[in-house]
Parts: sequence; structure tokens; C-alpha cells
Amino acid sequence: MTATETVGEKAESGTRRFRAKRDAILSAAADAINEHSAKGMTFADVAQRVGLNTTSVTYYFKRKEDLAAACFQKTLDLLNAMLAEALEEPTPERRVERLLTINMERLKRVEAGEERDFAILSDLRAMEGPLQQELLTGWRGVFRTTRTLWGDPASEAHKALFGARAHVLLENIFWLPAWLDRYQPEQYDRVCERLMDVFRRGIALDKAPWTPALLDVAYEEPEPGREAFLVAATRLINELGYRGASVQKIASELNVTKGSFYHHLDAKDDLVIECYKRSFDTIIEAQREADAAGGSHWQRLASMIASLLDIQFSEHSPLLRSTALTGLPSGVRQGLIDRSNRIARRYAGTMIDGISEGSIRAIDPLVASQVLMAAQNAAFDLRKWASAMPREKAVAFYASTIAFGMFDDRFVED
Repeated sequence: MTATETVGEKAESGTRRFRAKRDAILSAAADAINEHSAKGMTFADVAQRVGLNTTSVTYYFKRKEDLAAACFQKTLDLLNAMLAEALEEPTPERRVERLLTINMERLKRVEAGEERDFAILSDLRAMEGPLQQELLTGWRGVFRTTRTLWGDPASEAHKALFGARAHVLLENIFWLPAWLDRYQPEQYDRVCERLMDVFRRGIALDKAPWTPALLDVAYEEPEPGREAFLVAATRLINELGYRGASVQKIASELNVTKGSFYHHLDAKDDLVIECYKRSFDTIIEAQREADAAGGSHWQRLASMIASLLDIQFSEHSPLLRSTALTGLPSGVRQGLIDRSNRIARRYAGTMIDGISEGSIRAIDPLVASQVLMAAQNAAFDLRKWASAMPREKAVAFYASTIAFGMFDDRFVED
């Protein structure tokens, strides 16, 4: 301590150093979680990223679970701060636009190396005990706050619709980094504008009908018994994340032994790959069936959307969530993202043809197709929400968020 430095100043300086090092550890841990999942993150990896030894990290966080929980809490705090700023705007449309802008500015800083990205919340449900309950309570708070972007609901139907909108909006914020790297940072503002254009007015023409035909989309599994195994695994991975859905839990879900798992697959990574293959094949079959049925390209797209949402809400054979990607080796993960992007490009092709024939609004199809992928992928999480109303209504409410935009109440009035 210098001659002029007081005890209080020294304490404050020490506190600042403590916080700075703790924040650096949290940032490094967030990167590790995003690359390897929360359960795949290790103290050694985090320590190496910040130039410390493992003992130094454990001084700040005694257990790995505590470090992961602190990362997730930091994400929740940031989301709450973003929402608080967005809620200062006077209208729902301005609030949603403000939230998207705040997030895009954040991603610009991340890309420029001025800020570290937050930890994605895909592994939150894989946490255990009191930590899980505390974090899930925090997540539900973020969801409820997001729902208030549309104001106070005038009815239970409005509340349900606002819930669907909040879910689709948040999922698109989380999915954005998966495809934003195709654009130069100076194009981020344009992407934000095109994204808001889809949320503002949707994909369809203002007076387009919503008359989807549910397609006969059936995944054909050649090996007997394997289909039930993949469905059970998909459901558990969606609910608990890649690391949270252990081989033992999957086997217990089917009331079989762990040996049965290895009868079907050699390793857990193989299981996730097969689950993704099943999900991708299901989506592609819906696209094929809709094209084969003919009609306008809007009608085809509406049938694709409705059929896949019906599958997601059915509980019987859901599509695998993108949240499982973080547990896979980077090479495998990138291959699956590439296939997802090819599916998105097929959606974009349908939109382009619809724009040309005049059945779909003039939108940015590359952006809109990613909005659709995120919404479709995340629909599994709203199974309970969908079960509280007729299936057809649940599908229409959820689909309307991208079909007609997040400020259109046509289905509430029916």
C-alpha cells in the first residue's frame, strides 16, 4: 500500500481485481460451454483459456456445476437487461425491434472481439438439484417478461398467442449465431432489418388463406425396434440436452438394458447423429410431399409448416432440437449444421418461387428460412402449451408468428 492509498481504496482495488478475474473465468467458461456443453466443460480447459492453473479457478468456483450455473445466470441477467431496455419503447412492434437491435449490436461487439458471447442455455435442464430449480425459475421469468413485449393480454387466447410469439422470438435470438457468420459484420444491420420485416408482417401475403393440408409424413426405419429407440432418445435429448440424456436414462425410458443400446448403436455420438438423420429425413419428406401435392408455393409452405408442427406437438415422434449439437465433436457438429442449412435453402427456394408467382410476400428468403427453421425446431418445447387447446388451433397460433407476423391477431378473432 502506498503512502497515499487508504485501506478502503486497497480493498476496493482488490474487489475490482477479484471481479475482473471472475468475469474472465465466466467468459472462458461460456465459450467452453458453447463448444462442448456444460457437462463437457472442464476446469482444466477453462483455466487454460484464461492463463491460470486449475486451483486458481476452483478458488472462485468450488464445483464445475457452480461455474456452469454462474454462466447460465449471467446469460439470464443479460437477457433481462436487454428486455428491460426494449420495454421502454411505447408499442409492441417498437419493443420487438429494439430487442433485436440490442442483440445485433451485442453480436457485432462479439465479432469484433470487444465482448465475449454469453453461454447458450441448451444445457440448463441438464443441471441438477437446487441449481436447476433456481435457473429454471429464472428462465421462466425471462419468458414471462418477453411475453409482456406485447402488453397485457385481453383474453386467454391472446395470452396463448403472446406466449407463442415470445418463444419464437427468443429461439431466433439463440439460433442467430448459427447462421449469422455467413454475413460480414457491416451487413448485420441489414440482417436485423430483414429479420424484423419477417416478424413485422410474416411470410405470406396479407390476405393469404391459412388452409394447410396435413401431409402423410412417416419416417421409415428399416430395422425393427430401432424407431422406438430413436424416438425415446430424441425426446430425452430434447428435454435434458445431449449430456443430460445418459445411455442409462434412454434405456430406462424403454425399459431395456444398456446392452440393448449398444445392439443398435456403437456410441452415444452415433445415437445423436441417427436421431438428427431421422429428423432431417422427416423434414425433407414433408417438403417432398408438399411439392408433390402441388398448389401455390404458399400453400405448399403452409402444409410443410403445419405438418411438422403437428409432429412436434404430438409427443409421438418429435424432431431433434439443435441443442444437442453442442455435445458433439466439432467436425460432426458442422456436418449436421451444413445439412440443416441445405434444408433451410430448400425452404428459401419455395419462398423464392412463391414470390415469383405472387403467392408469397417479397421478403429475404435466406433470412426467413432460418426464422422458420428456428421456430420449427423449438416447437417441441411448447407441447404442454399446445395440449391446452385443439391441435389445429395450436398449430395455427404458433405458425402465425412467422406466417403473418408477430402483431397479427386474425386467429384470435375466429
